[in-house]
Amino acid sequence: MKLSVIGTGYLGATHAAAMAELGHEVLGIDVDETKVARLSAGQVPFYEPGLPELLSKHVESGALRFGTSIAEAGEFADLHFVCVGTPQKPGELAADMTYVDAAFTALLEHVRPGAVLVGKSTVPVGTAARLAQQCAAAGGALVWNPEFLREGFAVEDTLRPDRIVIGAEDDDARAVLERAYESILATGTPLVVTDFPTAELVKVAANSFLATKISFINAMAEICEVTGGDVTKLAEAIGHDDRIGKKFLRAGLGFGGGCLPKDIRAFMARAGELGVDQAVAFLKNVDEINQRRRARMVDLAREMCGDSLAGRRVGILGAAFKPDSDDIRDSPALDVAFAIQRSGAAVRVYDPQAMGNAKDSYPTLAYAPSILDACDDADVVLHLTEWAEFRSLQPDDLASVVRAKNMLDGRNVLDPQHWRAEGWHFRALGRP
Repeated sequence: MKLSVIGTGYLGATHAAAMAELGHEVLGIDVDETKVARLSAGQVPFYEPGLPELLSKHVESGALRFGTSIAEAGEFADLHFVCVGTPQKPGELAADMTYVDAAFTALLEHVRPGAVLVGKSTVPVGTAARLAQQCAAAGGALVWNPEFLREGFAVEDTLRPDRIVIGAEDDDARAVLERAYESILATGTPLVVTDFPTAELVKVAANSFLATKISFINAMAEICEVTGGDVTKLAEAIGHDDRIGKKFLRAGLGFGGGCLPKDIRAFMARAGELGVDQAVAFLKNVDEINQRRRARMVDLAREMCGDSLAGRRVGILGAAFKPDSDDIRDSPALDVAFAIQRSGAAVRVYDPQAMGNAKDSYPTLAYAPSILDACDDADVVLHLTEWAEFRSLQPDDLASVVRAKNMLDGRNVLDPQHWRAEGWHFRALGRP
């Protein structure tokens, strides 16, 4: 099939390359000429394991190309995926629909009669019904197909998803999208066909549930800290209950990134507009618990430095919101680093992939080219993003460069007994 992908950010670039891998001929469209030039050269403008190889393979084969003309997309294809962002509005909880509305408006001026437009962006419930009317007026049809990508696993999640959800009012349009996913569905991937509102709610409901699970175990960590309990053992014990499960029960610094925080806030805002804000009032507590973990990390660092961070040197390991990503949106690590700097400490940050993005957004922080440089002469070291090279750190690796043997593990992946046996003062969130 010939198809277009409108918007070539994280979601769009991944989706375009994956659709080419499935055998389709794909045209990616973006207004950012610099981004289009890089993608056209087979270069991914962000870090995502496996995507550079997939992208360059299909750019070289000719199955995948990129451009800036949305009119060309209308001429090229009859199946169009809209993959633009819905960031949080400045100063508000609600999602900013500017990019989605602009993409659909521009595309609908150029689509051929009978074209199928696929919404993949995470939008407030009710958006699809509005856009479907616009599509019908232009002679096209809309289906809604939410994405469920995990950063660091985006290629796998696109080519081998755990489910495909399609919201549709037009059976013919739905069948066109199913044909695009035919090779995936042939492997037995579950297909859920539903209406527009349900399809829109699936993504925000899933993210709200995951955020709630993370904040639940972090709430238990708060209790463990005052009772002497160990939240890692608590999570292990309750995780053996198959009604609960072990996933997303790791206590620590909490969640960040471009999805969970803004999605649950937008969900609260939309629920308020619909008059059912009490139904998701608990999400306010979920968000608050998540933010408190960051503040607690700063407090622990202060305690380990003699109740004052002024004049102290702090090594920060991590800038990305999660490993295997260079995404720093709502990064707990950088939030903590900046708060510690505001408390008067000299902070040095190291991250394997996110340094460039971090420097652009947090230019006042100091950055180091390696773990040892970040920790040089440090009064305390904070482990904030669980990259493999941080998880494998040994006490002896840092002993010769730090000023004081103080390690604060914000991700609960280092072995406290091992570090303490080597003479380190070791603290972690939710552990005695």
